[in-house]
Amino acid sequence: MIYRIYSEKFPELANEAKALRQELFRFLQIKGIDDLRILNRYDVEDIDEELFNRAKTTVFSEPQQDYIYDSLPVDTEAFVFAVEFLPGQFDQRADSAEQCVRFIKGDEQPIIKTAVTYMLIGNVSDDEVARIRDYTMNPVDSRVASDEKPETLGMDYDEPADVAVFDGFKDMDEAALKGLYESLGLAMTFNDFKWIQQYFAGDEHRDPTMTEIRVLDTYWSDHCRHTTVGTELKAVEFEDGYYRAPIEGAYKDYLAARDALYKTEDKKKEKFISLMDIALMGMKKLKADGKLTDMEESEENNACTVVVPVEVDYGQGPKTENWLVFFKNETHNHPTEIEPFGGAATCLGGAIRDPLSGRGYVYQAMRVTGAADPTVPVSETMKGKLSQKKLVRGAASGYSSYGNQIGLATGYVKEIYHPGYVAKRMEIGAVMGAAPQEHVIRESADPGDIIILLGGRTGRDGCGGATGSSKAHDSKSLVSCGAEVQKGNAPTERKLQRLFRRPEVSELIKKCNDFGAGGVSVAIGELAPGLDVNLDLVPKKYAGLDGTELAISESQERMAVVV
Repeated sequence: MIYRIYSEKFPELANEAKALRQELFRFLQIKGIDDLRILNRYDVEDIDEELFNRAKTTVFSEPQQDYIYDSLPVDTEAFVFAVEFLPGQFDQRADSAEQCVRFIKGDEQPIIKTAVTYMLIGNVSDDEVARIRDYTMNPVDSRVASDEKPETLGMDYDEPADVAVFDGFKDMDEAALKGLYESLGLAMTFNDFKWIQQYFAGDEHRDPTMTEIRVLDTYWSDHCRHTTVGTELKAVEFEDGYYRAPIEGAYKDYLAARDALYKTEDKKKEKFISLMDIALMGMKKLKADGKLTDMEESEENNACTVVVPVEVDYGQGPKTENWLVFFKNETHNHPTEIEPFGGAATCLGGAIRDPLSGRGYVYQAMRVTGAADPTVPVSETMKGKLSQKKLVRGAASGYSSYGNQIGLATGYVKEIYHPGYVAKRMEIGAVMGAAPQEHVIRESADPGDIIILLGGRTGRDGCGGATGSSKAHDSKSLVSCGAEVQKGNAPTERKLQRLFRRPEVSELIKKCNDFGAGGVSVAIGELAPGLDVNLDLVPKKYAGLDGTELAISESQERMAVVV
C-alpha cells in the first residue's frame, strides 16, 4: 500500500512561498496571484500504518511549524501542479526521509518519493501558469509530476545489456567512422577518434568497447587533459589600458625565468609557451632558487600541499608537530550553467574531495562567481538558457546548502556581474584543509594489496561531467545534459571526512583517490599500474546500470583506498 501525505509551512513561516510570489510579480510580471502555497508531497511504500502515523509528525513534518494533510487541500479557484525529480536523479529529501524512518524502526526498508506541489490562487491565465511552471522547474533534473497516486513506487529496471563492442571499428572507412563519431556526442576531436582506430587496428588487433571509448573520452577531455591551457602560444600581444604595464611586466618576468630554467633549445621546444607553463613558472622558479622547501612531494598529491610546523597541546603540555596544509580550487562553470543548485553544490563538494583524498580535513572555503545582469527580465533570456536570476539564486542556494550540511564556513564570497558571462557562468570554489603529517601515509600499491570503495552509492548522475564541460553547447544542452550534473550528498561526504580524521583509519591507508572525472575507472586506475576491478560489487543507487555507467560515474562522496 502507498500512503500519501502533504506538509505545508504555517502562513507566518511560509517564506519560500512568499519569496516566490514576489519573484513572479517582479520578474515575470505576473500580477494576478492573490496567494501562492507550496506543499511538500511524500509517497511512502513498504511501511506499516502505525509507523507511518508516527512518522507524520517526526519525519514528514514539524508540528511547531507545519500543517499536515492526508490529501491535497481543496481550493476550486486554485491552479495546481507538482514537480518531481527525473528518474535516476538523486532526491536528497526522499533519501533523508528513508534514513529517518529507519532510525525509528530499523527493520523497515521504506521506499519514499517526493514532489513539490504549487497552488496558485487568483486571476492567472493558462499561459501564465505555463510560464510559472517553466520558471519553477529545470528540465535538466525535473519534470511535472502526475496527480495520480501510483500503484507502486518500486521501479522495474530492464536487465542491463552487455557493454557494446563497436564491431568493424578498426576497419571502418573515414565516412563510416565519421558517422559513428557524430552519433556518440564525444568531447574528443575526430582526429583523436581516428588515432584510437589506428591504435586498436595496429596494437590491439580488435575492436574497442563502449566503455573503453567513454573512458578515453574522459581522459582526453579538455577538463582532464587541459588542452586549452596547454595550447602553444606563438603570438602574445597586450591591449592598451590601465593594466597593460603590470601584465606586460609580469610576462617579461616569466620569459626571464623561462630562459633561466630552460637553458637548451630542446627544452624550450618541449616546454613551449602556454597558459599552463605561465601558471607553473612561479613555483618552478621558487623551487630552483631553493625557496620552496616546505612543499610536500608525492605521487599522490591531489591538492597543493605544504608542510607547516604547528604548536599543539593535547593536554600533556605544548609541543611542535608538522601538519600538512592543503589548498584546492574547483571550477563548475558548465554544471552550474545547466543546473545551478546541483552544479554549485558539487563545486564545493568537488573542491573538498581532493584534500579529503589526501586525508585532510577541510576547515575553510571561499567562492568567486561571475554572472550577467540578474535583473534583466526573463523575456530577454538568451534562447536555450536559464535566466540569470535563476542561475544566480539557484547557485547561491546550492553552494550554501552543501556548506551548511557538511559544516564548512565560507569566509569570502564575491559575485562579479559582467555581460561577458551571459553565455557561460563562472563558478569557482576554493578550500583549505589540514591534517597531522604523522597520520598520513604516502606509499605505493604493492601486489596483493586490496582497493576498497568507500562512501556513497553509484548512479547515472555524474556520468560524463568532464566531457560535458569540455564540449561546445547549444540550446538543446539544457535538456540533453542532465546526467552530467552530480547530485551532491553532503552528509555522506561529511562521514568520510570524519572517518579519515581518525588516525586508526588514516594510518591504514597507503594511497587514496577520489571519484572525480571518470569515476571508478580513473579513481582506481590511478592507484596501481595493474589491477582487477569487479564492477558487479559496486554499490548502486538503483538497478539497471550498465557496465559503462558503473565505470565512469563520478561523485564527491566516494573514495578508493589502497590498504
